[in-house]
Amino acid sequence: MNTDLLLIAAGVLAGAMNALAGGGSFVSLPALMAVGLSPVAANASSSLALYPGGAVSTWVYREGLVPIAAVPLRWMAAVSAAGGLAGGILLLATPQALFVQALPWLLLLASLALAFGRGITARVHGWSGASGPAILGGQLVLGIYGGYFGGAVGIMMMAFWSLATREELKRLQGLRTLLVTAANTAAVILFALAGAVGWREVAILAPSAMVGGYLGALLGIRLSPALVRAATLALAFFVTAAFFIKAYG
Repeated sequence: MNTDLLLIAAGVLAGAMNALAGGGSFVSLPALMAVGLSPVAANASSSLALYPGGAVSTWVYREGLVPIAAVPLRWMAAVSAAGGLAGGILLLATPQALFVQALPWLLLLASLALAFGRGITARVHGWSGASGPAILGGQLVLGIYGGYFGGAVGIMMMAFWSLATREELKRLQGLRTLLVTAANTAAVILFALAGAVGWREVAILAPSAMVGGYLGALLGIRLSPALVRAATLALAFFVTAAFFIKAYG
């Protein structure tokens, strides 16, 4: 297949997945590697290409943002951005060979978060009433993960926050989108300035992902949530297995 067509198809599918259930990087990352980008450059380029969709979603959710345990939103956003920057620096400092070995494990972590994150979130909802410093510390760690790799980080954030608040989970969606975007913003600016991005590939993938996000939202109205979730998990674990075989087989 022509590489441009591969990136267009991957972008549409990744955007649709993010709109439906998350996990778009399971498509965009291997597609970028398939067209010749190194693993680190592919990860950085994937983050940048999928970034516009998250930014648009943040704008849509702007009126419904709620704090976690009275921690000001600006502090949460600042900590997330600082973590995203630290994660991006860590990614750029990681040798290619080491990242290739770590990538299957990162994908497995993201797959497990997709599979079990929502169930864990529901079960631990409002358990601990964690303090502000503990929440900010946990958010910093999640921001670092978001800047370094970021697969399913939004679901991880929801599960973490559920320990500290009895807020209705549906109302946390806007905050999740905002803070994932904050972490991604710091990381993608760093990647761009460091020259770690395949600009030609991003120029094809990003608009395709936006189209996919729109189509995915339309499909989400019609498709069974159970079907969408099953298909997403099947693809996530298939890609994870393929990367394990490539790295260790």
